[in-house]
Amino acid sequence: MPSFPNRAAAGLALATAAALALIPTAAATAAPAPTAAAASAHADSVTTADGRTFITDRQGRALQLRGFNAGKWNDDRLTAADVADMADQGFNFLRLIVQWEKFEPEQGEYDEAYFDYVDSVLAAADREGVHVMIDMHQDVYGPAFGHNGIPEWATRTDGLPFVREPGNWFNGYFQPGVMRAFTHLYEDADLREAQERLWVTVAERFGGHRSLLGYDLFNEPFGEFREGEDLIAASARIEATQLSDMYDRVIAAIRTVDDDSWVFVEPTVLVGYGVPTQLRSFDDPKVAYAPHFYNTGVEDGGDWPGDDGFVENYEAAISAYAVEHGMPLIVGEWGVPNSRTPGNAALVAAQVESMERFATGWAMFYWCRSDRGGYCALDGQGLAAPGNEPAFGPYARATAGIPGTEHFESATGEYTMTYTAGAGATEIRVPASVYGDRPVVQVTGGKAHYDARAQTLRVTAKPGTAVSVVLTR
Repeated sequence: MPSFPNRAAAGLALATAAALALIPTAAATAAPAPTAAAASAHADSVTTADGRTFITDRQGRALQLRGFNAGKWNDDRLTAADVADMADQGFNFLRLIVQWEKFEPEQGEYDEAYFDYVDSVLAAADREGVHVMIDMHQDVYGPAFGHNGIPEWATRTDGLPFVREPGNWFNGYFQPGVMRAFTHLYEDADLREAQERLWVTVAERFGGHRSLLGYDLFNEPFGEFREGEDLIAASARIEATQLSDMYDRVIAAIRTVDDDSWVFVEPTVLVGYGVPTQLRSFDDPKVAYAPHFYNTGVEDGGDWPGDDGFVENYEAAISAYAVEHGMPLIVGEWGVPNSRTPGNAALVAAQVESMERFATGWAMFYWCRSDRGGYCALDGQGLAAPGNEPAFGPYARATAGIPGTEHFESATGEYTMTYTAGAGATEIRVPASVYGDRPVVQVTGGKAHYDARAQTLRVTAKPGTAVSVVLTR
């Protein structure tokens, strides 16, 4: 088994390998993006000329999802007031973190109080118009290894060791006991059945909520090395076989009770290194891709240098899979542990700009307040923490038609977007924190109405018309 001195060092080596070898291959073999004439829509999604696929709302409008992760820790349960605050600040998306260990702490015995908690969050989101992704979360497998996720009764190590590495939780993924636990989860018939039964129970309980967008099936998965494999080879095999097999089984289980909700699949934890996924395609029309977007050096306490190729390599590697398979791409997690440093503030801006090009939604990590830094996206007063302002800018929440381009220049406040109009009204969030009460609005090809109280610009146009919108202070 190889040695892993720390996450940043492993990440640098992997990112370099990906940039030199894997990314050109992925770009060369990816399916071409549709031409403008091929941009299309159907009942559940719309695909643009550049190959991005947007989930649509009940009016057939292309949704852009922006919001936060929340609810990970026992002392950090989400409240109705939190959901209302997200909505008031213009966000329409919540990645609600849940864990198997909390749903089923003892085998076959579900915790009704935890189900009630999740139900209460969804009820609040129903009222506020927030779309919810239920994320079945795990870190380093679960509590048997000092983290959270999969219950201890579903943890099998065959007596292989686990040694915690102080100050580097991520390297726990490469401990023999942890890797063997993943293998048993993927391969043991009784654990497969228990996992499928849990998902059926979750879908039965929550599937009726209007706010429920869908289910993120497994947070940041990994598996077990085989003799002679490095990280890239192991990740590719795990994704193409065990992980894809698990997703197929769980999707089939969910579909026995819920045909309407989206399901979201994640690659292994190596995605942050710019390694293209080897997940298979899935025979289901409502499967979306939900990778994460972290810089490992920044996670380890560094200030982003801005010239490491990280954003460019990630964007090139991550987008091909979703385009090839016609899948919506929602970035399930991204963010920095301290946005107040110059480099990390620049990284936030660069990531927001990048996601404008390749993603159709994102959930920042993490919804909490702090004046001391950390991953809290908000300051102590509940507003954007210094450096996170680009994530709190304007965006087209729902586009009536085929989305085109969109960009917010946080330094100047200029926002531009284009689209080809369809039936209905396009809704653009226009935050007063950026524009005050009277933004300067220029619309070509349509008519606009600004609602200052709702901080929303509504644009209507004759179907088929090319529309452009410019906002300035």
